[in-house]
Amino acid sequence: MYEPIRSPSVHTQADDADFPHRSREEELDIQLAGHLAALLAVTDELGLSAAGDRVAEQVARLRGAPPARHAGLTDAVPAQLHRRAHALAGRALLVAASRADTTAAILSAERMDAHTAALAALADAAPSGELVGAH
Repeated sequence: MYEPIRSPSVHTQADDADFPHRSREEELDIQLAGHLAALLAVTDELGLSAAGDRVAEQVARLRGAPPARHAGLTDAVPAQLHRRAHALAGRALLVAASRADTTAAILSAERMDAHTAALAALADAAPSGELVGAH
């Protein structure tokens, strides 16, 4: 009653493709290196060279080559930069923990602590006559 299909199907399996596939570990390495590279850029903008060197070592380890470093200034307020760096370090910590990279996880946690302390110091240095958040 039905005629058999004579041509090959257009719905082939993706596994038959001729391109390289990445493992989950490789994808996490790429993601972690990206978060750390972004953290490095903010760290360099804040002028924290010793911390930047430690982050750069981890990026180089993950990528196999040293990262490009530049002082691309955004004229952002230091508090904004510290918040951004804290968030990036948090993302790096999550990825490092999921791939069981103890060295990167410890570094990320240390950077989170350092940026939290810097934010607290900036908040303490704010003028006392200013009411924050009051309208």
